[in-house]
Amino acid sequence: MSKINHAEKAKSLFESGYNCCQAVLCAYADELGLDETTALKIASSFGGGMGRLREVCGAVSGMFMVCGLRDGYTNIDGVNAHEEKMSHYERIQELARKFINENGSIICRELLGLAPKKSSLDMDSPVPEKRSDEYYKKRPCAELVAMAASFLEKEL
Repeated sequence: MSKINHAEKAKSLFESGYNCCQAVLCAYADELGLDETTALKIASSFGGGMGRLREVCGAVSGMFMVCGLRDGYTNIDGVNAHEEKMSHYERIQELARKFINENGSIICRELLGLAPKKSSLDMDSPVPEKRSDEYYKKRPCAELVAMAASFLEKEL
């Protein structure tokens, strides 16, 4: 049995029309015990930097979801609860640091080179852009989902 190339799978999922978060989470769904439909639904709200709010990149959100589903903490009041939570957050921050080192940010708006928001009420249209050759040429998203999936492969 051949080893799954998660980066290629995530990129392919994105290029077939799924959002960045869906692409990353779904690339790992089988290994996390999730059926594809559940993974796609869980991640559906996080595209476009969380519902096209252009906040945290969906690829990054997907990366964090995979970590949480695989190694997240559930112990909130046991003997090592604080340490488990801290250890998980350290791992998440390290993944964010790697992504920032490669791309300069984890914020969708900045990764896409969009104008800064004027206020927290300044939101992009909720209407997703039609996927076309032009769309893929102007967006780094396919490469970003592949990178996020690749970081996870090394981390996990």
